[in-house]
Amino acid sequence: MKDTYNTIKAHSSVPTLFKEKNSKFYGYAFYVTQEEAVKTHLTAVKKAHHAARHWCYAYQIGTTAKVFRVQDDGEPSNSAGMPIYGQLQAFDLTNVLIIVVRYFGGVKLGVGGLIQAYKTAAQLTLTACDIIEKTINIAYEVSFEYKDMNKVMRVIKDKKINITTQRLELDCSLIISVRQKEALNVFETFNSIFGVKIKPTAPS
Repeated sequence: MKDTYNTIKAHSSVPTLFKEKNSKFYGYAFYVTQEEAVKTHLTAVKKAHHAARHWCYAYQIGTTAKVFRVQDDGEPSNSAGMPIYGQLQAFDLTNVLIIVVRYFGGVKLGVGGLIQAYKTAAQLTLTACDIIEKTINIAYEVSFEYKDMNKVMRVIKDKKINITTQRLELDCSLIISVRQKEALNVFETFNSIFGVKIKPTAPS
């Protein structure tokens, strides 16, 4: 089972610029994991380019289950958002938002010209990004009494498990992050220890 995915390391610090028949296309890329963040970035880009004609975008979010959306923002149907999304697919990326801002230059490009322009703008934007591979992780909550601390920590150490948050009192709780391909083994190991409870949880 593949438990890795490709994304960008960080937001593009400066936009890329592509020109076609006096129209200017500025491309931005953002790392996003929630759809709410799309609105935030789009608002900021619109503010920075308030004099532009179109703010078109595409994003894909998720690892095992992916969600995507495209927006032509007044351009002819499927002439902007889909060509941008096509580059996310070509680069095999997820958790990425691309926004392409167009300043109309007075010369109509036609549907074919728009498709090529938005595709090229998105391609240049992603080429300028640092693309990285990340693991798909599963988060678990491990609960136990303080007297069982050594047994739990021995498993943590032996399996090199990452602890994201911890509460160590009389009743202890850890949130751990485990690679998807190792998750079942880790779950069964903790589940077999008397006095220790483990359950899936949302990452912290």
